[in-house]
Amino acid sequence: MKKTLYSLMLSDEVVREVDALAHRLGTNRSNLINQILADYVSVTTPERRISDIFHAVEQMMAPSRELVPFFAPNALTMSLKSSLEYKYRPTVKYEVQLFRSLEGSLGELSVVFRTQSAALIEAMTSFFRLWKHIEDKLLAPLLPQEIDYALYDGKFVRSIAVPRGRDCTAEDIAAALSDYIKLFDRLMKGALCGRLDERAVEAEYYADLGRRAILI
Repeated sequence: MKKTLYSLMLSDEVVREVDALAHRLGTNRSNLINQILADYVSVTTPERRISDIFHAVEQMMAPSRELVPFFAPNALTMSLKSSLEYKYRPTVKYEVQLFRSLEGSLGELSVVFRTQSAALIEAMTSFFRLWKHIEDKLLAPLLPQEIDYALYDGKFVRSIAVPRGRDCTAEDIAAALSDYIKLFDRLMKGALCGRLDERAVEAEYYADLGRRAILI
């Protein structure tokens, strides 16, 4: 959504209250006034869309004990923490960053882990590579755009495709994100603890793919 500089005449008392509220909400005067006016005239800003998606994800994840969501007001990123079924119970953090613009990708999903275990690092790296292989094979042919992947030390990053062919609500996007992260988390844990081999991971992914209403 394009933004343009405008001059407004406001009373000092209004500005003081706006600045105080903006500080409490973790934003600035311009963003807060823009959001207040957008709400008044029923215009959904990118920031409101992202906030609505994150709130919906938080509600959808509430019944789960596996993933604990967190996000700050007016943030473009939310995180979800999960504990691995591994000695010392190391944690994995899923970071969802959504973009203001819908040109290109909807956002990025990062899987971040911190461990000193060489065996766990190798196992997780192998799973990330398996995941990309499965999606290249099963998901990529169904999407109108390419998905970008990156693997760093302790971090796996995947772009989130913009759903095509339907007008998606914030709840639709939140459901797609929630289901995808839960699937990733479940299959990764199954692979790391030895319950699922590569063939079983692919079979589970394929079965889930047929149930998805939205591909991201």
